[in-house]
Amino acid sequence: MKIKNWDTFSFVVIYHLLILALLPAFISVASWGAFWLFMITYIIGGLTITVGYHRLYAHKAYDANPLFEWAILIGSALSFEMSALKWSHDHRIHHNHVDTEKDPYSIKKGFWYAHILWLFDYKRDYDKSLVGDLLKNPRVVFQDRYYMQIVLVVNFAVLFIGWALLGSLLASFFMGFLIRLAMIHHSTWFINSLCHTYGSKTYARELSAVDNAILAVLTFGEGYHNYHHAFAADYRNGIRWYHFDPSKWTIWVASKLGMTKKLRVINDVTVQKSLVMKDKKLMIEHLEDEAGELAAELKLKVEELSVLFEEKAAAVMLKVRELKQASEDQKAHLEQEIKALRVSLKETWDEWVTLTKQATKQFDFGHTH
Repeated sequence: MKIKNWDTFSFVVIYHLLILALLPAFISVASWGAFWLFMITYIIGGLTITVGYHRLYAHKAYDANPLFEWAILIGSALSFEMSALKWSHDHRIHHNHVDTEKDPYSIKKGFWYAHILWLFDYKRDYDKSLVGDLLKNPRVVFQDRYYMQIVLVVNFAVLFIGWALLGSLLASFFMGFLIRLAMIHHSTWFINSLCHTYGSKTYARELSAVDNAILAVLTFGEGYHNYHHAFAADYRNGIRWYHFDPSKWTIWVASKLGMTKKLRVINDVTVQKSLVMKDKKLMIEHLEDEAGELAAELKLKVEELSVLFEEKAAAVMLKVRELKQASEDQKAHLEQEIKALRVSLKETWDEWVTLTKQATKQFDFGHTH
């Protein structure tokens, strides 16, 4: 690979070398205060990327008021990950062309290319039409225009505040800048590499993206990457109550404080319907290559049960739409109908899960529900 972005390459190499060079000296001034300086700046820098750059700007998964946006646009200076405009531009290209040659950090080009090498090789072919909505946002445009000035002011402020609190310039620089930078960067880069390599494919098995619960801890919920690629418009990445997704919780709490609104959620019926359609396609493809009565019988069951599920799902969604427009007198009856339809839909879903498990066991192809 020929290095094209020497400025980025030099910056990344230098701060990694500084970590190694200053580590022996830092040990003598290490303290819990230095650790907490790292944690606070790491959390702020990381969350502004996941909550802001990713879910707000790149995917428009919710709306935010100007105060919330400014907190994101200024706090993101702790991450050193370009302006929100450029970050969102590249990320939208990734989603539009995932796993193809046009994907800036395609895993098909190798683990380490997707992780870090793409930064040194990538030349942005800037397409204004991809970020037309963001170009209309004066706050995003301002941050993009004055990004380096914001970065310098914020990081020098943190450096000197840390120095004043810790009594050590080295401790402040090492933990509040170098280690913070390395952790935020590698955590973000692991989404592009590790979360396209090791994990489960529950929602979109045709893609390389996977769900990795361990990485979700380091990336404030971004590790549920397979779900995200399947339903990128959802403000949540971890959709179960037990999923570790602080970004989701932050957006939700902010909505209760009036700082965010219009949180976009993909409902369970839509998610299940998508899974059934994808499972059906996968199983039919495999079963068509199999001979024998069992394969033919399973194929027929797959086709019949998928059609039944679609019909029941459509019935539920129809009644939900009717409920939104119903009068107060009609609502109680419609709610009872929806409840009964959901019970019936769940029975069919359970049958579908059992069928896919049976097919998996018999013919050895992936099932992850």
